[in-house]
Amino acid sequence: MPEPAPEPAPEPSTDPRLGRRLVLDELFDLSLYRALHRIAPAPQRAILDQLIPIETRHHKFWQEFFGLDLPRLDWGRRLKLWLMLAVARVFGAPAIHLILEAIEVFGVRKYLTVWRQYEGGPLGAAVREVLEDEFRHEDTVVTAESARQISPGRVRDIFLGLNDGLVEILGAVSGFFGAFASATTVLVAGLMVGVAGALSMGAGAFLAASSEAEVRSTDVRRRRFLGEAEAAEEAGDSPLGSGIRVGLSYVVGAVVPVLPVAFGARTLWPSLLVAGAVIVLVSAILAFLSGMDVKRRILLNLGIMAAAVAISYGIGVAASAIWGISV
Repeated sequence: MPEPAPEPAPEPSTDPRLGRRLVLDELFDLSLYRALHRIAPAPQRAILDQLIPIETRHHKFWQEFFGLDLPRLDWGRRLKLWLMLAVARVFGAPAIHLILEAIEVFGVRKYLTVWRQYEGGPLGAAVREVLEDEFRHEDTVVTAESARQISPGRVRDIFLGLNDGLVEILGAVSGFFGAFASATTVLVAGLMVGVAGALSMGAGAFLAASSEAEVRSTDVRRRRFLGEAEAAEEAGDSPLGSGIRVGLSYVVGAVVPVLPVAFGARTLWPSLLVAGAVIVLVSAILAFLSGMDVKRRILLNLGIMAAAVAISYGIGVAASAIWGISV
């Protein structure tokens, strides 16, 4: 007997939460772009002049499609809007560019997910129309600006270095608290591991960037030899700069779980709480920049942190019991 066909996903009339989400997301993007337009420098105002009509059209489209009139953002989106504008005011044009790029990536991923779910129905056709608009207009506009701004990849590398240093050294400090009775010993050991880890990460980033630069240079020479028109050498990241940036960001992350011990903490809990708060912040920023789901990224990183702490602390306790460590 053949298996029954899977039921199709409900159409928008039976999924009001999706309709509300799409309308409010477009209203958020529109509100953000209008607010950024008031504080952005001239080149980015020109870009926002092109993006604002697109978002206005998308917002009106979803309101009419779902029959919803939502003129105000909810409190969560209002808070998110306030935070983004605060960051944009403090860090200026580079932050505005990263915000625009992240909003674009998140929007495309969101609509692709909805399109796959409702493909073949009225909502799927509507999402396809919006996606084509996203690809044709917003991607072209925002990507064109990227050549004049800082590399988003460099910013992501910094936050990844922070995350690595924080989680790794928190795990090491957890193990040391399990093994050693003296907080001073934990502090010294944690600092030594942090410095060694930073040097290792920096050296690894330097070697990786050097190899990438060599491959890129060889490819440019090959294309020039073949007489290809597009043989201009691309400006790549400096290997030394990459190594220094990754190493320093690792150090900053590594300092977080060590600081409570330096200020007199005698147990693991202060380091755990401080590191957990910073991990939540770093995870949220990384998720936003990469277009990932923020809650999922935070929970994933907290789970990794908890596993690292539990395993390291257990190993430290076992080592203390087996070898009788008492320092």
